[in-house]
Amino acid sequence: MLIKEFRIPMPLSVDEYQFGQLYAFSVESLNNTGGGEGIEVIRSEPFKDVQMNNARHSGQYTYKIYHMGSKAPGFVKAFMPKGSLEFHEESWNAYPYSKTVITNPKFMKENFQVTIESVHHPGGSDVDNILGLSEEMLKEREVVHIDIANDKISSKDYKADLDPTIYRSKKTGRGPLKGTWQRSQKPLMTCYKLVTVEFKWFGLQGRVENHIMNTEQRIFTLFHRQIFCLLDEWCEMSMEDIRKFEDHVKKELDKQLKHGEPRGMTAE
Repeated sequence: MLIKEFRIPMPLSVDEYQFGQLYAFSVESLNNTGGGEGIEVIRSEPFKDVQMNNARHSGQYTYKIYHMGSKAPGFVKAFMPKGSLEFHEESWNAYPYSKTVITNPKFMKENFQVTIESVHHPGGSDVDNILGLSEEMLKEREVVHIDIANDKISSKDYKADLDPTIYRSKKTGRGPLKGTWQRSQKPLMTCYKLVTVEFKWFGLQGRVENHIMNTEQRIFTLFHRQIFCLLDEWCEMSMEDIRKFEDHVKKELDKQLKHGEPRGMTAE
């Protein structure tokens, strides 16, 4: 098992981030769905009074299936049979806290699970144990700081229109993000994401767990660059606007899953 806590400062308020996250995820879902691969939304509904992280929470529950197909890494496709590259995601969004659990019920079953617990907090990335981890988990946890402006990304992932060092919001005046931008940026909040990966397969455990963690870091980096650089598209939306957009996206996902071609990030 691997445990990492990713800390991602953002030039947003905690309230703003909620809207940006929901909007950007819908956009990215469309970009990654098509031709039998991508995201299928099974359920999206409110939940009430669920016990998580030593507290009772209410919020929005979603159940999705990720049809990976060609997007899965080659060494994963080599040992997983055809038709099993299907990952199920359950998410309980009780913002500013959320929990996501990813499994592979068709093949790996109880031998595979990724859990992501997130807390969104005002200020910088200096809160040491915001999720209240036990001493045992703190010993196992590795902290990884992500800087959406200064961290290097691969040339294949780079898009000029999603570059925080270039982007300037016309509606808010924020950006570009340069150098030590976190020291002077207002507003500022941080996403704390605790990722726990468990893959029980002799001979492949370490390689797969490390690959998943590296993939999560890459996706977190690209996704949060996208949230900021789409700021002018979502900053004036209400939650009602967001939910209508999500409903529209769900219908489009159903169409694209069968016909369209995906355009966005892959797992490679």
